Amino acid sequence: MGYKVAVVGATGAVGREMMKTLAERNFPIDDIAALASERSVGSEISFGDDDVKVQNLAAFDFKGTDMVFSSPGAKVSAEYSPKAGKAGAVVIDNTSQFRMDPDVPLVVPEVNPQALKGYSKKNIIANPNCSTIQMVVALKPLHDFAKIKRVVAATYQSTSGAGKDGMDELFNQTRGIYVNEPVRPQEFTKQIAFNVIPHIDVFMDDGYTKEEWKMMVETKKILDPSIKLTATCVRVPVFVGHAEALTIEFENPISEEEARKALKAQAGVIVIDHRTDEGYVTPAECAGEDAVYVSRIRSDPTVENGLSIWVVSDNLRKGAALNTVQIAETLVKDGYL
Repeated sequence: MGYKVAVVGATGAVGREMMKTLAERNFPIDDIAALASERSVGSEISFGDDDVKVQNLAAFDFKGTDMVFSSPGAKVSAEYSPKAGKAGAVVIDNTSQFRMDPDVPLVVPEVNPQALKGYSKKNIIANPNCSTIQMVVALKPLHDFAKIKRVVAATYQSTSGAGKDGMDELFNQTRGIYVNEPVRPQEFTKQIAFNVIPHIDVFMDDGYTKEEWKMMVETKKILDPSIKLTATCVRVPVFVGHAEALTIEFENPISEEEARKALKAQAGVIVIDHRTDEGYVTPAECAGEDAVYVSRIRSDPTVENGLSIWVVSDNLRKGAALNTVQIAETLVKDGYL
């Protein structure tokens, strides 16, 4: 039996990746609707071997729709995800709008699938922030083994995290610099080509950015409220793929070899950790891949029971579209639908 599915924000970078991922993984679909704003109506989105015409989100009737995969931006989601949920659809929302709502599960299937039990309160399930997803997938087996006390995270986040416009800005600035055109930042606060920017999302009163705050609070909701985490989130001149340098302090001893063994046993993780010139994974190598890659596993001598690791993943796939589809697959497999 197939499902009637709608993809909200289908013309965006994540929406297109959702359509692609649903087709690649042969999710059981009888009918799929691609929804976007009025200006995109009539354009076509690829879905496997077919092309699907984009429909107007504002005019769409969600009645009879089984599942909604939503990534249109938080403000749009705030209006349409509850509408779809009230119409009987199960909404898997990729925006920040519902992540900290206590009545909405925040789910990474390899980490906390049990949280799905609470989805029926609003018929909405939240997909975490891209930087949080890849991090908690790597942290989960380590936390189970030795219990994490504290994490210090530094992220290196690609321009695709800001959507197609962010990627275009990197391309145009890079090209322009070679022909001596002046740099005019639009999507980012400063020049992104040949530069790094320690600023993602808006600043908060305590000096952290909202992106950093998301990593802190989402990790507590998904993994363990007792974990302390501090983050510095940095935009880097990469098109696709986020990287993270994590320093982790544990309550109990854990050796490098024990960590490596635990990570290798974790679903969704691939360990590539060789102490040679090419023995680690970079964002360029993870683009288009589903896994979370872990490299550079080593002891941190500055604290008792400390480790440092390097974590890389495709932010459009595992960080967004793939995790969303995996939530839907878990709903089906575990009999929620």
